[in-house]
Amino acid sequence: MFGLSNAYPARRLRGSETGDGASLGYLGALEVRLARTAGEVRAVQALRYRVFYGEMQATADPRTLLRRRDADAFDRYCDHLLVLDHDDVEIRPFRRARPCIVGTYRLLRQKVAERHRGFYTAGEFSIEPLLARHAGLEFLELGRSCVMKAYRSKRTVELLWQGIWAYVLNNGVDAMIGCASFEGTDPNTLALPLSFLHHHASADTDWLVEARPERAVSMNRLPIEAVDMRAALAGMPPLIKGYLRLGAMVGRGAVVDHPFGTTDVMIVLPVDRISERYVRYYGADASRHVA
Repeated sequence: MFGLSNAYPARRLRGSETGDGASLGYLGALEVRLARTAGEVRAVQALRYRVFYGEMQATADPRTLLRRRDADAFDRYCDHLLVLDHDDVEIRPFRRARPCIVGTYRLLRQKVAERHRGFYTAGEFSIEPLLARHAGLEFLELGRSCVMKAYRSKRTVELLWQGIWAYVLNNGVDAMIGCASFEGTDPNTLALPLSFLHHHASADTDWLVEARPERAVSMNRLPIEAVDMRAALAGMPPLIKGYLRLGAMVGRGAVVDHPFGTTDVMIVLPVDRISERYVRYYGADASRHVA
């Protein structure tokens, strides 16, 4: 019920037809909700460009460089979760001022994916057996997560997860999937965290997803006795650590994404495996930060 509706005029988003973009929560001046207009999605794409291409190691093709937006064909079918700062308002000539978008996640429900291009994740990981084994469940793909540098704090991340949890509940989602990334394209330099995930966070057989053979690189780079768990966790990207705390599992094999300058792993998180601690924190009805 919280999403993009065909009731909007043509200039607004078609999206995945999940609702009206109502607020999902507040924390001080910060608000989390779904994008309502094509203009907001363009602003999201500009934020992603600044983070992925400006701060990280992604290499822009000529079209991306010219537009200065990170965009692909999936954007038009996805819901885009936003964190907005109402104390930082963007003034636009001859147009209504709007709060600055400081964080985002891209959300793609299985029913929507099946009507269009499938899941983005399928380009890197063989997710078809997973979907077939759980044919009665509704999957949600999470992707393209980024936060403006000045807002990389617990408050912003907390609101993003508030929004995801509300979205999961209101759309009957049973499991979440998606790629999570390490910076860098040399798996040897990532041997410790990749090996930690292989030995200590691997998905069980029922939820196992493998990297596509033509793209797979081994995560089993160190024997289990050589893995310093504390050091591995200390060097783990915050997003991946957050997924693990929630109860997520990791697929088998990583994929090097040279255009984005990353090494990707597959995250699988059934909703019924989410830590009870987090369910209590956000509320069984996602009411913690609802005004």
